[in-house]
Amino acid sequence: MTEIADIEMEGHLIDSQMLTRVLDKIMDMGGEFEIRTFRIGEKKNDTSYVQITVTGEDSAHLDRILRELNALGARLLEMEDAKTEIAPGDMVVPRGFYSTTNHPTYVRYHGAWVEVVANHMDCLIVLHDGKAVCTPIGHIKKGDLVVIGTTGVKVVPPERPREKSFFGFMSNEVSSERPSGELVRQLACEIIRTKNGGGKIAVVCGPALVHTGAAPSLAKLIREGYVDVLLAGNAVAVHDIERQLFGTSLGMNCSGNAISGGHRNHLYAISEIMASGSIKKAIEEGKLKGGIMYEAITRGIDFILAGSIRDDGPLPEVITDTVKAKDAMGRVLQGVDMTIMLGTMLHSIAVGNLLPSYVKTICVDINPSTVTKLMDRGSAQAIGLVTDIGIFLPQLAEEIQKQKKEIIRAA
Repeated sequence: MTEIADIEMEGHLIDSQMLTRVLDKIMDMGGEFEIRTFRIGEKKNDTSYVQITVTGEDSAHLDRILRELNALGARLLEMEDAKTEIAPGDMVVPRGFYSTTNHPTYVRYHGAWVEVVANHMDCLIVLHDGKAVCTPIGHIKKGDLVVIGTTGVKVVPPERPREKSFFGFMSNEVSSERPSGELVRQLACEIIRTKNGGGKIAVVCGPALVHTGAAPSLAKLIREGYVDVLLAGNAVAVHDIERQLFGTSLGMNCSGNAISGGHRNHLYAISEIMASGSIKKAIEEGKLKGGIMYEAITRGIDFILAGSIRDDGPLPEVITDTVKAKDAMGRVLQGVDMTIMLGTMLHSIAVGNLLPSYVKTICVDINPSTVTKLMDRGSAQAIGLVTDIGIFLPQLAEEIQKQKKEIIRAA
C-alpha cells in the first residue's frame, strides 16, 4: 500500500540546484512526486519556496526517501518536535538514530527550532537542558536523550553565494590544470580578507611540507599572524626540528642529497627534545631557534600533534590516544573560517570530517587521490588543487606579502 508525505523547501532552490537534487533523489529511489506549490524568486536575492507530495511504495520505502531528502534540505510540511529515545548504555545507540551531515542543522524542541551545537558529519544529536548537541558515538552515555529519525530535524545545505567568490558553490572539482598563479593570488586575497575581518585560519600539513622545502614559508605565515590553528602529526614536528638542529629532513640536506648517517638525525632530534622535556622547554633553553614548531609555540597559537602507529618517539607534545587527539582537534577547530590542507591524506580527511560544510577549505597535494577522497567527503565549498606544495606555499607566502604591501601603500 502506497504512503505519502508532504515536504517543503525554501531558499535559492534553482541556482543552487537544491530542487533538482531533491527530485533526482526521489526518482532514483523509485518514488513519485507531485509539486503542489512553487513560488520562484524573481530577483537574485529573492528566495523560492516549494511544496511537494512524495509517494513511496510503503511506509518503509517512504521513510528511506525522506531520510535522504532531509539531508538535501527538505523537511516535512507538518513538522512536529523531534522524536527521541534513551541511549541504553555507553556508546550504545537506539535503533533508527539520526545521523548528522556536515551542514548546519536545527532540531524542533518544545515547539522551537534549536541549532545543533558544533555540528559535523557522522554523529548523533543529544538533547540536554534545552540544547541540541552534536555528539560522536564514543561520547554517548547511558541515559542520553538521542534524536531518532528525521521528524523535527531541519538541515540547511550551502547555497550558491549571491556575490562572486573564490570559494564558490559547487567548486569542489579537482584539477591539475587550474591556473595556479591566479589561484594563489585569489587565495592570498581571501586569507588577508579573512584575517582583516577577525576570522580564524587553520593549516593542516604533513611532513612533505618539510621535505619539499616549504617549511620556512609556513613558519613565516605563522610568525606574521596568518595561522591560528596548526594540525599535524609527530613527523611534521620531528622533521621540522631535525631541519633546525641538523640541517636535514629524512637525512637529506636542503639540496635533496642524502648525507652519510643522516637517516639517524630524526632520532637525534627526538632525543634532544626528550632531554629538554618538551619542545617548549627546548625553545626556552635556546636549543631550538626557528622553524614551524618554534613559531607556533612562541606565537602561542593552538596546535595539535596527533600520533600514529608509525611514529618514532613520539615527541612529548604528541597526543598518542587517537580518540583524545580527535577531540582536541574538534575543540581547536571551533570557529574556524578557513582551512588550508597541505600534503597529507591522513590528516586532511580526518579534519574534513570534523568541519562544517560552510568552512572555506582548500586542499593542495601532489597526489590526486588525496584531493579526490577529501572532496568526496568534505565541504561543498572546498577547492582541490593538484600541485607541489614545495612550489605552491612559497608562492602563496610571497603573494600575501605583495598584497599586504599594496594595501599599505593604498592606505
